[in-house]
Parts: sequence; C-alpha cells; structure tokens
Amino acid sequence: MSSASSIADFTAQDITGKTVKLSSLAGQVVLVVNTASKCGFTPQFEGLESLWQRFRDRGLVVIGFPSNEFGRQDPGSNDEIASFCQLNYGVSFPMMAKVEVNGDGAHPLFQWLKTEAPGLLGSKAIKWNFTKFLVGRDGRVIRRYAPQDAPDKLAGDIEQALGA
Repeated sequence: MSSASSIADFTAQDITGKTVKLSSLAGQVVLVVNTASKCGFTPQFEGLESLWQRFRDRGLVVIGFPSNEFGRQDPGSNDEIASFCQLNYGVSFPMMAKVEVNGDGAHPLFQWLKTEAPGLLGSKAIKWNFTKFLVGRDGRVIRRYAPQDAPDKLAGDIEQALGA
C-alpha cells in the first residue's frame, strides 16, 4: 500500500493517454467516479455533468474513470468510451483511461480511496460502477457514495466541501 496522504500524490492517464498529475487539482474539490457505458447507472453521466456545470466555477472537478470490471459493462476502447460519453450525455468533465478499481491490478488512486473511505461494514472493495468519492480542497477523502446515490443527492455535501 502506498504512503500517499492526498489525491495530489497520484498520477493517472487521461482518456487520450496523456499523463495527468493529480497535484494539478490542489485546492479544488474532486468527485472521483468509476464509470461504465453499458450499466443501469450509466444515465448518472447526466447528473455528474450537471454537478460539474453547476459547481466547476467554484472549484469542483468531476473525474470519471471507466472500468470494465463489473459485468463487462465498458468493453470499448478509450476512444469509444470518450465518444459515447460525449455523444450520449454531453460529458465535458475530465474522463480518464480505463482502469481496474479492485484486485491486484487496481489503480493506486483507487487503492488509496478505498482505504481512506471503506464501504458498508468496512468493506474496501468497490461493489459496482458509479461508486463515488468526494475529496476536499485539502486532497483528503471526505466521503464515499454508493452506486445508487444519484449525483444530485451529493450537491449538499459538495456545497459544504466548496465552502470549507
């Protein structure tokens, strides 16, 4: 396990393959979501885009990390995923390259997020697509949300984090 203490300690590939230092998000509130294009929760892209549009000028960044781990619901290439999100949901928030969120191959960011904010009954594993992690301006995890938590239900917590 890494000795990371903040989201700023990580890098990730964006959906075009470019390396992004998450330290570039310092001082912002970040909502990290593992996404999928063919999931029952896929319409949440609309709500996530809505949060991004509503709060980005105040310092919110929504970041989607596609994953094909749950029911193989995101089998496409990064280019196909980017196109799908843009065409079907008008996604303009940052989308990253496809990652694993569980197991030995889990992206280090997700290993850290799960340790910082375990799920129900202390479970570390991500159970399904559209699990969300809210990270404060200090780079620390504030809260983990279940896949069925609709994005609009997070607005109060986001407001609070933006005001902190």
